[in-house]
Amino acid sequence: MRSALGALLFISASAIAAPAPIRFAITDSWAMPMAQIERGRPIQGILYDVMLSLATQVGVPAEFKVLARARVHSSMEHGEIDVRCYAAQAWLPNQSGNYIWSVPLWLQRDLLIARPGTPAPVVPARLTAQPIGTVLGYYYPTLQPLFDSGQLQRDDARNQDQVLHKLQAGRYQYAVSNQWTLDWFNQRLMPDQQLHAVTVLQELNVGCYVRNDPKVPVQRILGTLLKMKMSGEIDDIIQLYTGTREPLPGTPAP
Repeated sequence: MRSALGALLFISASAIAAPAPIRFAITDSWAMPMAQIERGRPIQGILYDVMLSLATQVGVPAEFKVLARARVHSSMEHGEIDVRCYAAQAWLPNQSGNYIWSVPLWLQRDLLIARPGTPAPVVPARLTAQPIGTVLGYYYPTLQPLFDSGQLQRDDARNQDQVLHKLQAGRYQYAVSNQWTLDWFNQRLMPDQQLHAVTVLQELNVGCYVRNDPKVPVQRILGTLLKMKMSGEIDDIIQLYTGTREPLPGTPAP
């Protein structure tokens, strides 16, 4: 009886002592180098590596929840997620709830891209009526008036990698890509086969936001993210996957 009671007390004490994990949101439309998702779990990528390092440095386990993009915000609202990374306040103008944002950690650079030999630069408003490769559920403010007017039409794919493969196959003449995914995709191609940017559509600083809850180590998370950025660790992770350092705002696209 004593041994059984002792075992029960040991298990209870262990459960109490075990730190709660940080629950991170992973968007299922992310592709490499942001994150590679297999069997419903992320296994590598820039954002995965940053989140895993963050949790390790904070001293708690990391738990990853793969969600459809449309479900991420509601999951944060309902307390099912603690941290969402690669987000911008401009994307969440009506954000409710109590959240605290990190310092800017990355530069989201959206590019209009094309196959080799396509002249640059391109002014989107001067394009003739045609489809543009886009990611389902993503909002492109620069192009939205042209989509609304019918001058350009969205051709949605499930993730960014599929968009680039369709462009490479000639399904459309132009597509939208972020800089990271373009750099990652081009690493597998010979120089004369690489896709290239024909104009920069938008540049936006993005970071992480944390649910402000006493159960979440908010200040440790934010302080660790700041340290990771200032030390160069985050930029080193970007370079590991893309071969380039994070571009500065206003720098011409390669």
